[in-house]
Amino acid sequence: MTAPPRPRETGPVRLYLPATLPALADPEGLRPAAAHAVTPGLRAALPDEDAEGLEFVAMLAAADASVLTLADHPEAPRRRVVVVAEVPGPLARPQPGGLPSAVEPPPVVPWRAVVSLHVDDEDAVSDVAAAAAGDEEAGDRAAERDLLWYDVSELDEVRRLATTP
Repeated sequence: MTAPPRPRETGPVRLYLPATLPALADPEGLRPAAAHAVTPGLRAALPDEDAEGLEFVAMLAAADASVLTLADHPEAPRRRVVVVAEVPGPLARPQPGGLPSAVEPPPVVPWRAVVSLHVDDEDAVSDVAAAAAGDEEAGDRAAERDLLWYDVSELDEVRRLATTP
């Protein structure tokens, strides 16, 4: 009797995790409700896109999901947050029935796995607030805005943004 084939080991996968600013306070790590990545399904959906373009699409999907997360957390400052982390490949399982970039989120992503954070600036707050309340035009305006990039070493600075609108 032969052993079943072992799953192919893969390198790390970059996850794009929608979040809120208060969610960054957990000392153990982020507990994401959703996750996006460059998946085989995303590659198939966008065959002409290069690796950087596919990562950008996954990031945008996470930014859009951050608005939905804010709708469920009215106490959170109205800024989209995307946490980017690298996790072992087997943790990034495609999520059936979702967007092509959707993957099952791990229960906890430790801060040591995080490589960067992306957050709206103050100018986006009114559009993000309206988008979280269901205003589609505001959602389109928010989607046009770039998120500010922060290195993981700036996590404490980003956490302080939770005390501002």
